[in-house]
Amino acid sequence: MSFSRGDTRRGRLIVLAGPSGVGKSSVVRELRAMYPDLWFSVSATTRAQRPGELDGVDYRFVSAAEFDRMVAGGELLEWAEIHRGTHRSGTPHAPIEERLAAGLPALVEVDLQGARELRRAMPEAFLVFLCPPSWEALVERLVGRGTESPEIVERRLRTAKEELAAQDEFDAVVVNTDVRSAAEELLTLVLDKSSDQLETYE
Repeated sequence: MSFSRGDTRRGRLIVLAGPSGVGKSSVVRELRAMYPDLWFSVSATTRAQRPGELDGVDYRFVSAAEFDRMVAGGELLEWAEIHRGTHRSGTPHAPIEERLAAGLPALVEVDLQGARELRRAMPEAFLVFLCPPSWEALVERLVGRGTESPEIVERRLRTAKEELAAQDEFDAVVVNTDVRSAAEELLTLVLDKSSDQLETYE
C-alpha cells in the first residue's frame, strides 16, 4: 500500500481523540501494522525515553529547555502538561505542514484538549472521536488494568464522562468494539477525506 501525490492541493489533517482507556493507542498500532505507509504525527515530549521506544518514531524526546524554545517559537500546534506537570508533550507543526502541503494526509492522536487546540489552530482539520461500545466496557477496562489506585481510577472515570459528553464536537465517531474494525473504519475516513489529494492507494 502506498500513497502518492495527485496534485498540489493540500492534504487533510485527521485528528483522533477519545477518553482514557478507550484504546486509541491500540487502534493506532493496528493501523500502523495494517498500513505502514500511512503517516502519523510524532509528538515531542519532555519525559524520559522508555526501554524499546525509538526517538523520532514513538516520540521526539527533547529537554525541558528545548520544549520551552519550541513553545516560544510557535513550533507546536498544541501542547499540554501531562500527569500534573510531570512532563509536557505537544504536536510539532512543521512536519504536519510539510505533509499537507504535499497534498497528502496526516493523522494525529491526541486527548480532548489537544483536539480542541488543533481545531482552533487548523479549522480545516477533520476530528474523529473514538468511543467505547458502552460505558460499562470503558469502566471495566479502566478498573481492570489493576495498575492504579482507586482514587486515580475514579478521577479517570470522571474525566472520561466529560470527554464522552464532548463527542458532538467531532466530525465523526468510531466505536471501538473491535480494534481491527475500528482501525479499518478510521482508515476509510482518512481515505474518504483525502481522496481528492490521493493519486493511488494500493
